[in-house]
Amino acid sequence: MPLTLEQYASYLDTRDLVWPKAPDVEPPKAKPHLTRLPVKAVFWNVYGTLLVISEGELKFEVSSDFVMGVALDKTIQEFKMWNSMSRKPGQPSDYLREIYGRILTEQRLAPGSERYPEVLSERLWEAVIKKLFQKDYQFDTGFFGSLNEFSKKVAYFFHASLQGTAPYEGMAAALQGVAAAGLKQGLLADSQCFTGVQLKRALDGQNGGVDLDQVVPIAYRFLSNECRCRKPSEQLFRTALQALAAEGVGAGEVLHVGSSLTRDLGPARKLGMRTALFAGDRTSLAASPEQLKEPQYRPDVLLTELSQVVQVIG
Repeated sequence: MPLTLEQYASYLDTRDLVWPKAPDVEPPKAKPHLTRLPVKAVFWNVYGTLLVISEGELKFEVSSDFVMGVALDKTIQEFKMWNSMSRKPGQPSDYLREIYGRILTEQRLAPGSERYPEVLSERLWEAVIKKLFQKDYQFDTGFFGSLNEFSKKVAYFFHASLQGTAPYEGMAAALQGVAAAGLKQGLLADSQCFTGVQLKRALDGQNGGVDLDQVVPIAYRFLSNECRCRKPSEQLFRTALQALAAEGVGAGEVLHVGSSLTRDLGPARKLGMRTALFAGDRTSLAASPEQLKEPQYRPDVLLTELSQVVQVIG
């Protein structure tokens, strides 16, 4: 039987591989502003809020050409792609980056009605692999599974090589606290096919006694790769609110916790949700003093530690 994505991630742990570390957290100069809010649900942003990540958010391309080249080169070697690539002058990673960048641009510009469409990492890599098929590229379907399953594993490996992630301190306690309070708890976030795996692994590393599926049920995960739209798309937020409304929870009874005023809190406030700005790290925090004064962005509470959410929900 082919490995699942989660099993594949565990398999990689058994090998002597070097991964980029998550960046050190640099707390900004901020004071918490906590007040109790009468909410029935808490929905979290993931990257930059629950997970520390280099450059503050999940990206397809990072600012460092060196890091980008290393991630591509590791992917070429891991999946034995070089024999099916054109022998052009230069480094193999340069050639793959050309293909990768061209397909990424095509998928970003694909026609559609959504103003903020989400590119799917597995679809991007599937397109890359199909180009390699033209030169007799093969992979082990017994180990990796179908083309779609294989593409997800390539996407996971590449992004793990590109951006280091780790849980913010207090993540497990915060998720446990909300669940223990009897509130509905979910995710409302930009994501990819491997986001759930990264969250589970981060939670296991911080507190092995917490089961992500129990504290954050799958039914309450509203993710950009599934909705096919990314923040600040209102459609992503509306999808979550419609599901909650069917269970008798109104927008004003939902607290959204995020690190960006424009991508997280702005759309949430516009649709009537309560908001919490997580100011735990300079890199992920996207909030200027000027924006904080604007009514459409001003958060109800400001958290400097994730565990403070327990005080907010009472």
